[in-house]
Amino acid sequence: MNRLASPSVIFVFLDGLGLGPADDTNPLWLAPMPNLRQLLGGPLVAGRTVDRHGLLFKAIDALLGVQGLPQSATGQTALFTGVNAAQLLGYHLGAYPNARLTEVINEHNILKRATERGYRATFANAYTPQYFQLVKQRKRRHSATTLSVLAAGLPFRTLADLKRGEAVYWDITNFYLVEHLHLAVPIIEPETAGQRLARLSRNYDLVLYESFLPDVVGHRGDLEKALEILDMLDRFFAGLLEEVGPTATVVMSSDHGNLEEIVLNLHSTNPVPLLAMGPGAESFRQAQAITDVAGGIMRVLEQGPLRPPPYAST
Repeated sequence: MNRLASPSVIFVFLDGLGLGPADDTNPLWLAPMPNLRQLLGGPLVAGRTVDRHGLLFKAIDALLGVQGLPQSATGQTALFTGVNAAQLLGYHLGAYPNARLTEVINEHNILKRATERGYRATFANAYTPQYFQLVKQRKRRHSATTLSVLAAGLPFRTLADLKRGEAVYWDITNFYLVEHLHLAVPIIEPETAGQRLARLSRNYDLVLYESFLPDVVGHRGDLEKALEILDMLDRFFAGLLEEVGPTATVVMSSDHGNLEEIVLNLHSTNPVPLLAMGPGAESFRQAQAITDVAGGIMRVLEQGPLRPPPYAST
């Protein structure tokens, strides 16, 4: 007989990934992405919806009723808290949260909410010592994810955790650490990074991971690099889904579009994807906007014990 097990969530936040048209201007239409295409029955483009047991894929709104191009600070605050940050300010705020948004993050972010309700939560990203030095020198500001970790009182993962396979860097493979920061860490395959992220959910109820690769490449307007990054993300998800446990739900979403309109080099007004895979997928069925993602995650955690399917190991 299978044991009853508590549900868990792995939330993969991909900065700057929208759902654009099915044409040759859209890297998500051009990229092969065999693993995700097979899962969804086609490419990640506008108009595609999948809703079946254990799998939900749909477009959700990132504009939030506010004119202008969606931006990172307000979008991420909305995504991680469920509060309409753009409406709160009356405009879309780029880059880093201001004092008002920091208050919202400090009070309502999902890491804090989960921790206060007794769930084990963690941020999977590894930080370098240089990052905290730059913050201390006021040369770097905290993003919404970092502010969420601080508000929840959680420890930051380090390069030592990364070397042990107990963290993932924002660029997935550690290439930036090696080639730009010249640090002695191994470059890993995208599948390995996905597997490591999946293993974290064995010890935590909520695992948050952030990659802003799509936004970085989108602003560069480099189609060839965009296709390379999408291949990496596809392989990352292949490793993640291969290793994830039967009671874990993988959730992926974004704060705004960008990469899907590579010719513009700007954020877009396109909707963003909401992908949920696992036993809690139906908790996101009613989601219409990025403000609905945090609530869906909490609903999954609050489902109570789940019974793994018969084929799961006991």
